[in-house]
Amino acid sequence: MNAAPGTRTGPAEPGDDPAAEHAGERTGAPAGQEPPGDGPAAGGPPAGGPAQPYASGPPPERGSPQWLRRRLVTLAVVFLLIAIPAGYLVMSAFVSRDTGRSKAREVTLTSLYWHWPSRVQQRIYDVDVPDHARNVAYYEQNSWKVSSLHTQFRVQHRKLDAFLTSVGSSRSALKEGWRNGVTKEHGDEVGWDFEAGEHRYWGMVHQRSKGTPELEITVDTSTPKATVYVVSTVRFRGP
Repeated sequence: MNAAPGTRTGPAEPGDDPAAEHAGERTGAPAGQEPPGDGPAAGGPPAGGPAQPYASGPPPERGSPQWLRRRLVTLAVVFLLIAIPAGYLVMSAFVSRDTGRSKAREVTLTSLYWHWPSRVQQRIYDVDVPDHARNVAYYEQNSWKVSSLHTQFRVQHRKLDAFLTSVGSSRSALKEGWRNGVTKEHGDEVGWDFEAGEHRYWGMVHQRSKGTPELEITVDTSTPKATVYVVSTVRFRGP
């Protein structure tokens, strides 16, 4: 049987199917190929591989427990960022105020302060208080030209010699009578009254060398332990 003119009698070729050609036009892919979007090239997950999760989920709805939890955490962080520096500032202010008051009390002190003078003060004023001294008290007075340190302590009589040696003198330099030591004017500044009561006083005025502090020393030997009164004066010389 003869085929109609124009009809192919051989096997069909890929491009000979009109339906395939129309499908290619609809999908935009050549005939005989799968349309894009069905494989890995379309940006989907690799074949046989797990799908990639989202980086973060959608924001929680307002009023939900998750939303409230986030709000509380945010408020707590903001509160800490503000409260901690403010707390440090308040504490610093209180410490500075207390320190200022302590310094002011010491500067405006008009009587003896029952405590040991510092090592720096002892070096500056050349007053080496013995280690085993008792009832130690001091009073420091400063000005532009003259500074003085009043010191009082009790010590065993045998320790008195060591103290006098430390200031560059000795017991032999003491003269009987309080007037040979601390002046009445200097004693009145801290309430030392050498005229009251029955006491036996010895005194001296000593200066180690020119430019060093001048020491007025009065010793009361009428008690089992000697009571020592010292006024060290430092005079500043201008240029």
